[in-house]
Amino acid sequence: MKAQATSRIYPNVTLGENAELGDFVVLGVPPGGALPGEIPLVIGCNAIIRSHTVIYAGAVIGDDFATGHAAMIREFTRIGNRVSVGTHTVIEHHVAIEDDVRIHSQSFIPEHSTLEQGCRIGPQVVLANTLHPYCPKAKECARGPRVGRGAKIGANATLLPDIVIGENALVGAGAVVVGDVAPGAVVVGNPAQMVKHISELNCPYGLIEHPYGDQGG
Repeated sequence: MKAQATSRIYPNVTLGENAELGDFVVLGVPPGGALPGEIPLVIGCNAIIRSHTVIYAGAVIGDDFATGHAAMIREFTRIGNRVSVGTHTVIEHHVAIEDDVRIHSQSFIPEHSTLEQGCRIGPQVVLANTLHPYCPKAKECARGPRVGRGAKIGANATLLPDIVIGENALVGAGAVVVGDVAPGAVVVGNPAQMVKHISELNCPYGLIEHPYGDQGG
């Protein structure tokens, strides 16, 4: 492991081989009510965790994980292999992130969200998980979105609670998604509406006939 002297690692943290930690990284922060070291944090091999990133105890993270600067990952989140989390992104507790997911900078992933294999979350994307934030029962029904396998969420999009973005769907930049999106659909606007199928998209620069091939077909 290669770690800066300013990094802090709590007890009961397991780091795989070849981990690199930047300045002021904090690993294994105990969640509320837990003692230091009471709950394990497990991070796989070849992790690159850049400066000021904070990861709570209870998370389990696979191999080849990377963060930008000042990312935060809360307790009891499950992250697969080859996942990248951008600078200033916040991932709350009890989130499930599968292999090969890319989350760009300044995004927010709330608790009880699911990001399926190979999906892409653009910069400053916000997922929501509470229909009525000030309801006294709000925490009992918190349900984040499920972003399907290979789906792509454009920059500054907002996904409302308890919706499903279908496999290989594409959500346009700045869209506000209020309901489920079909597999392979391209949706834009506020509220987001389907405008075409992903197989109908063309490269405006003539570099390739179909940027996403026959995904979702």
